[in-house]
Amino acid sequence: MNQVTLHVQGMSCSHCVHSIEGNIGKLNGIESVIVYFNEGKVNVTFDSNEVDLKDITDTIEDQRFDVKGWELSKPYIM
Repeated sequence: MNQVTLHVQGMSCSHCVHSIEGNIGKLNGIESVIVYFNEGKVNVTFDSNEVDLKDITDTIEDQRFDVKGWELSKPYIM
């Protein structure tokens, strides 16, 4: 499993949290999603054999949020 913290702009309320958690959670290979909208962060644990980091960021950006960067907590294999 890989862990990543995404820096996301545009989140402002609990609806944003539910939207991101719900849509990311639907992707195959996602183990957990935790949104900290006050901090502008989204922590995701995922299986890189089933889902790519780009799929995760694209899903967030498709909801009209901006992913401004990310930090890996565990190694990510491309």
